[in-house]
Amino acid sequence: MKSHIKHLFRLICVGLMAPLILTFKLAGKSQQASLFRTLSQLVSLFPGVSGSYLRLALFRFTMTDCKVSGIVHFGTLFSSPDTEIYDHVYIGPQCNIGQCRIGAHSMLASGVHIMSGKSQHSFDSLDTPIQQQGGHYEKVSIGQDCWIGNGALVMANVGDHAIVAAGSVVTKDVPARAIVAGNPAKVLKYRE
Repeated sequence: MKSHIKHLFRLICVGLMAPLILTFKLAGKSQQASLFRTLSQLVSLFPGVSGSYLRLALFRFTMTDCKVSGIVHFGTLFSSPDTEIYDHVYIGPQCNIGQCRIGAHSMLASGVHIMSGKSQHSFDSLDTPIQQQGGHYEKVSIGQDCWIGNGALVMANVGDHAIVAAGSVVTKDVPARAIVAGNPAKVLKYRE
C-alpha cells in the first residue's frame, strides 16, 4: 500500500512540474543549460519531503538520468543537466553539484560540493581576465555505495564503496573502498 501511495504522489508531482518540464523541453539546446540552472535554483527552495519529490519529478525529465527513489534535500543546487543520479541516492541540504554521475546507494552529507572537474577555470593569460578565459568541464563520477562527508569538495572521481571524510578536498581520483581525508585528500585505509 505504501509503495502505491508513493507512486501516486510521484505522478502528482510530475503533473505539478509539467509546466517547468515542458518549458525546458521546448527550449533550444543552447538555452537548456542556463534554464536548467534557473529551474534548479527555483525548486531547491521547496521545503520538506514534498520538496524532494518535486525536485526529483523535475530532474527525472531534465537530467541525463535521474531515478526517483532518492532524496534531494532543501537548498541543493545543480549546475548541469548532464548529471546522473542513480537509485536510492541521498543528497543532503545545501549541496552544490556540477556535471557528475552519482552511483546507487551513495550518500552526500550537507554542504558537499562536486565540481565539474579541476579545470573549470583557465588562468594562463595575464592579459585576459580569468572570468573570460573559459575552462574545461569534466563529468565527475561518484561510485556506488559511497559516503561523502559534510563540507567535502570533490573535483575528481570517487570509486565504489569509498568514504570521503568531512571537510576533505578531493583533487585526485579516490580508489574503490578507500577512506580518504584531508586537504588534499589522502588515503587513510581501505574498507575490507
